[in-house]
Amino acid sequence: MPFESCVFDSDDATHTIHLGIYISEELIGVCSFFKNNFIKIPVENQYQLRGMAVLSEFQNKGFGKVLLSESESLLKNKNTNLIWCNAREIAVNFYKQNGYKVIGDPFIIKEIGLHYVMFKTIA
Repeated sequence: MPFESCVFDSDDATHTIHLGIYISEELIGVCSFFKNNFIKIPVENQYQLRGMAVLSEFQNKGFGKVLLSESESLLKNKNTNLIWCNAREIAVNFYKQNGYKVIGDPFIIKEIGLHYVMFKTIA
């Protein structure tokens, strides 16, 4: 995807959190969390995970799991109750392995493909 696709409207918002994972000063993975409620889950203090990625040569080595785990700890300390995301079809099993559940029907995001809304309660 082009770099511009990684820029979100709320990147600079006060409550937005960006995390990265490095190996020898090389950024190999990122994720961003935006304070945003998914209307179909009536729970307070939600964050939306967006823009999670790990460089292909570092995938399937546990780095994504580390990013999620550290993020969840950080968000739990901020009294977050729930994390949700729009997961690409190829990432659904990764999120399931990390405790996320699918809610609702799949949907298409133009030029990206099939997605599922997934969530995890962390309170």
